[in-house]
Amino acid sequence: MRYPDAERLDLVEDLHGHRVADPYRWLEDPADPRTRAWTEAQDALTAGVLGALPLRPGFAARLERLVHAGAVGVPVHRGGRAFSTRRDPGQEHAVLRVREADGTVRVLVDPVAVDPSGTTTLDAWSPSWEGDRLAYQLSTGGDEESRLYVLDVATGEQLDGPVDRCRYSPVAWLPGGEELFYVRRLAPGQVPAGEEQFHRRVWRHRVGADPDGDVLVHGEGLDPTNYYGVRVSRDGRWLVVSASAGTAPRDDVWLADLGGTGELRELQVGVDAQTAAWVARDGRLWLLSDRGTPRWRLAVADPADEATWPVGAWADVVPEAEDGVLSDVALVDGADGSLQVLAVHSVDATDRLSVWAGDGSGRLAGVTGLGAGSVSGVSAPPEGGTTAWVGYTDHSTPPSVLRWDAAEPTALVEDERAPVAGEVPDLTVVETHATSRDGTPVHLFVLSAGGVPDTPRPAVLYGYGGFNVALTPAYSAQALAWVAAGGVWAVANLRGGSEHGEEWHRAGMRERKQNVFDDFAAAGEHLVAQGWTTHAQLAVMGGSNGGLLVGATLTQRPDLAAGVVCSAPLLDMVRYERFGLGRTWNDEYGTAEDPEELGWLLGYSPYHAVREGTAYPATLFTTFESDTRVDPLHARKLAAALQAATSGEAPVLLRRETSVGHGARAVSRTVGLAADQLAFLAAATGLSGWGAAGGGDGAAT
Repeated sequence: MRYPDAERLDLVEDLHGHRVADPYRWLEDPADPRTRAWTEAQDALTAGVLGALPLRPGFAARLERLVHAGAVGVPVHRGGRAFSTRRDPGQEHAVLRVREADGTVRVLVDPVAVDPSGTTTLDAWSPSWEGDRLAYQLSTGGDEESRLYVLDVATGEQLDGPVDRCRYSPVAWLPGGEELFYVRRLAPGQVPAGEEQFHRRVWRHRVGADPDGDVLVHGEGLDPTNYYGVRVSRDGRWLVVSASAGTAPRDDVWLADLGGTGELRELQVGVDAQTAAWVARDGRLWLLSDRGTPRWRLAVADPADEATWPVGAWADVVPEAEDGVLSDVALVDGADGSLQVLAVHSVDATDRLSVWAGDGSGRLAGVTGLGAGSVSGVSAPPEGGTTAWVGYTDHSTPPSVLRWDAAEPTALVEDERAPVAGEVPDLTVVETHATSRDGTPVHLFVLSAGGVPDTPRPAVLYGYGGFNVALTPAYSAQALAWVAAGGVWAVANLRGGSEHGEEWHRAGMRERKQNVFDDFAAAGEHLVAQGWTTHAQLAVMGGSNGGLLVGATLTQRPDLAAGVVCSAPLLDMVRYERFGLGRTWNDEYGTAEDPEELGWLLGYSPYHAVREGTAYPATLFTTFESDTRVDPLHARKLAAALQAATSGEAPVLLRRETSVGHGARAVSRTVGLAADQLAFLAAATGLSGWGAAGGGDGAAT
C-alpha cells in the first residue's frame, strides 16, 4: 500500500537524561500546511479502502436497526413530578421528559428541536426540589462546552441562560428554586494562556441574574485542575462541596451550615481517599467512601457535631463487603415505615441489589429479578416513599427501568422497557478468567451466537483498564452485530478499572500501568488457548484510555492480533499533558516533568515504541476533530510512524470525523463509524459474514 509521504524530522530531545525522538512533531499542528495536505491524503486513502470492504454494507444495515434500539433513563422525582430521558427507535438523541402526577408526559428538552442538524447534545440536567424549574446543559459540535439554561417546567419558558463555561458543572438547587449553586470556569482573560480549560470555581447564582455578578463560594487559590461537586440538603440548611485534582482518586470535602455562619468547614482534606457526602431527609450526614475500605462502605455522622466527622467516629450502615464493590445507594422507606437502604454491589463486574436497615443493624434481604447485567443507578423521591427505580441493562437489553417496592422487598418488576430495534442474535454469554503475567486472574465476558463454537472464530477483544471505569454488561449494537455475523466478542475486566474496588484501580495506574497491558495480552492468549479464536482471527479494540491500551498492545505484542481499532487514543505519553485535558490525568499516568515518572511513561508510550521492520497488524485509527479531551494529534503521529515502519502488508489507516467530539453523538453518526470499524476488523480476521451463526430473535443466556 502506498501511504502519503510524511516528513521525518531529525528531532531528538534530552529529557531528564532520556534521548527522546519525536520525528512527527509537525503533525501536532492541524493548521500546518503539511499536516493539512497529509491529512487530506489520508482521508482519500481511508475512504477508498473502507468503501471497498465487502461486509461494510451488511454491517451498516444491521447496525442501523440495532443502534436504533431505545433507551430509558432512571427517573428523578421532585415535587410530585418524575423527570427522565427516553430515546425511541428513529430518534437521533434522547429527549428529556416530565411525567406529571396525573400521569401525563411532556417533552421538556429535545436536542434535535434545538438543533435539527443533530450536533447539539444534552449534557446534564437537574430539577429544583419543588420540580417547578429545570436546569439543563447543552453543547454543540462535540466540544462538550456546556451552556447552562433554566426553564419553567409548567410553561416551558426559558428563565435563564445561556451561561457559558459550565463544562462538567453539577447544579445544586436551594429550596424555592430562586437560587442554585453551580461550577463555572473563570473567563479566558482571567487565567494564564493555555489554561482556559481549568480554573473552576463554585458560584451561587440567582436565576435570571447576570452570572458575572454571581457570588464566589469556593475554589480561589486551590489547584487549577480541580473538578468540584456541590450538594444541598432538601431543607436548604447544609451545603457540601467536594474537590478532586483532575481525575485523581481522592476528594477534599467541606461542609457548611447555611442556616448558621455559612462557613465551609473541612470534613476530609488532604486524605488519599474518595468520599461522597450529603445530608439526607433524616438529618444525618451520609458518607459513601473508600476511606480505609477499598471496596467502599456507607456510613453516617452528625453534620452538626464535628466530633463525629473524623473517620473513626463514622457509624457503618452498609459495611465493606468481602466479595463485592458498593457502587450506589438509595434511601427508601420500608413497609414498617423504617428508613432503609437499597444498595448496589458489583461482583465480578455483575451487579447485585440488596436491602439494608438504615439504623446500621444489618442486611435485611437480597433482591431478585436482575439478570447478569448492570445497574446504571437507583433513585427514590428525596421526601421519602416505599418505591424506588432501578436502571438496568445487559448484553441484550437496552437501558430500561425496573421498580422496587417495600411491599415485596425481594422482587423487582418492569417499569419501563426500552424497545429493541432489529433482531438480537441468540446470545450465549460465558464468563471465564485468564491468568495475567503475575498470576492475577482477569475476568472476561465472552459473547457468541448459538453457543460455544466447535471451531475457532474471528473474535474481537475489547478493553479499557483505567480511571476507575468498570466494564459491566451493557447493550452494545456493535457487539451484537459482530456476533450476528458469526464472530465472538469478548470484554476483559482489566486492572485500572473499578471492578474489584480501588485497589484494583491502583494496580493499573502510574508505575503499575504495565499490568493493564499484561492483563489484556493474557486475555487474548486465553481466548486462543480455550479454542475461541486464533491469533490470525483475533482483533483488539478500545477507545480513549482504551485506545492507549490497544496502542500499547500493538507495539508491545504485534503478534497477538491480526486487527486493531484504536479510537480517540492517547499515544504520545511524553507530551500528552500539553493538549486537551491531558493535564488532569497526570495522577492516573504520571507526569513527564518528573524524571522517575517520565521513565514509567517511556516504558510503554506507543508512539515511542515503534520499531522499523516490524510487521504490524492491520490498524484503523479513528479520530474526531472536535475532541477537546484527547487531541487527534496522537493518532496522526502514530499512524505516520507505523506507516513508515511496518514491514507487513496489513493496512494502517487514519479515519477522521468533523463536528463530533469525544462523547455523545447523534445515532446516525454512530452507525457509520461502527460499520467502518467492524468491516475493517472483519477483513483483518477473515470474518465471512452472516452464516448459520447469524442468529435470529432470542435472549441472552
